[in-house]
Amino acid sequence: MTALALLIRLQRARDAAFSALAARGFHNFGAGSRILLPFRVGGADRISIGANVLIGAGSWLLVPERVQDAPAIVIHDRVRMNQTSISAVHSVVIEEAVGIARGVYISDHSHGFDDPDIPIRDQPIGRIAAVRICRGAWIGQNVVVLPGVTIGAGAVIGANSVVRDDVPARAVAVGAPARVVRVLQP
Repeated sequence: MTALALLIRLQRARDAAFSALAARGFHNFGAGSRILLPFRVGGADRISIGANVLIGAGSWLLVPERVQDAPAIVIHDRVRMNQTSISAVHSVVIEEAVGIARGVYISDHSHGFDDPDIPIRDQPIGRIAAVRICRGAWIGQNVVVLPGVTIGAGAVIGANSVVRDDVPARAVAVGAPARVVRVLQP
């Protein structure tokens, strides 16, 4: 066994041990799910993770405020994400088998900015609206998904897009703001 193979094996063992220990802190943590380090989390007890989910290194899941007792972030089975940031105070639902590329940001809320005398980071949370990414969708690299958006089943969001409106099932949307450019055949 090479030194690299040994290091990779040790890294996988470390991530498996972290996932097993961290699982108890989540609202739900499905069998076969893994979190790769480094990882940041806030409000883990309000996050539900399904079975066989892979949360890649550099990801961040955050529930900054307790608006309700139910999970604010729900990640269904077989979701894959890498260097993804999800922030929710009410509801971000990612359905089964969704693929999320690097650098994606998903949030169900935005910062307020009404008072010019207060730094934006210190202002109360503004718009809150549920986000849903439906089964089998693909979210490309560096995409931003804004509050109130539903991305339909099997939809594809192109890299560097900003999704501020709903995207229908089996549609391809690209741009800032994202616009549907094609509908995929069933």
